[in-house]
Amino acid sequence: MNSDIRTRDAIRVSWIGFFVNLILCFFKLFAGIFGKSTAMLADAIHSISDFVTDLIVIVFVSISAKQRDATHDYGHGKFETFASLLVSAILLAVGIGILINGINKVSYVIKGKSIAAPGMIAFIAAIVSIITKESLYWYTIKIGKKTNNQAVIANAWHHRSDALSSVGTALGIGGAIFLGEKAHILDPIAGILVSGFIIWAALKILLPAINELLESSLPENLENEIVDIIKSHPDVKDCHNLKTRKIGNIYAIDVHVKLDKNITFVHSHDVASEIESKIRNKFGKETIINIHTEPI
Repeated sequence: MNSDIRTRDAIRVSWIGFFVNLILCFFKLFAGIFGKSTAMLADAIHSISDFVTDLIVIVFVSISAKQRDATHDYGHGKFETFASLLVSAILLAVGIGILINGINKVSYVIKGKSIAAPGMIAFIAAIVSIITKESLYWYTIKIGKKTNNQAVIANAWHHRSDALSSVGTALGIGGAIFLGEKAHILDPIAGILVSGFIIWAALKILLPAINELLESSLPENLENEIVDIIKSHPDVKDCHNLKTRKIGNIYAIDVHVKLDKNITFVHSHDVASEIESKIRNKFGKETIINIHTEPI
């Protein structure tokens, strides 16, 4: 996909998410305050983190789309990875915050104190949030996969985590409203359960982002594909010292290729160029490849 189109789509879906989250956040805050629901207030805070992460994606995707320059020989792809790291870190913090808040509320009830029943406005807000955020998830994940943009995919999971949070909130608030005073504890219990899903989603994004920033190699199956492409060339005797890494959505590959010592320098260069072309056809034209040829 053209890099300009890729950037445009990523920024557009992030702006849509930003404005939807902004409206939803104010609605949830209103519902949480006037509906006297701790769970809904926690859900509103989660939505605040959502539109903050939308801004992060918009800023960093714009930077990562820049071409290579004098100070960034390998491009700006790492900014995209860094955006994924920030989004997942915020998501993790939100999940832990909701977990702690839920535990405190449950402890409050265990000590014999009562929790007020939330209002119907809080329940309605939770249902609206589920529908809205799940719709945003499917739209954003579609664009993220289409553009192969990890920051956008991370943001999609942030939308999904908010939808899951709202499911727990709706169950807790609904139970507290319709099942009587003894069921009021369902509100914070639901928050605790949902926080587990949020933390899991955060770690699912965070750990790969950390690995990429730490220059971890590409998965073994991808490296095997690269080796197969190289060895498929009729003039290649063998290859070794393969080094790979990921820079945003671009692969960087370094490899030593063994060729017949009797071929000319020009032929050697042609072989390397043909291998580069095959690899780029497979993994994208922006793939960075360095091939060192060795006589054998």
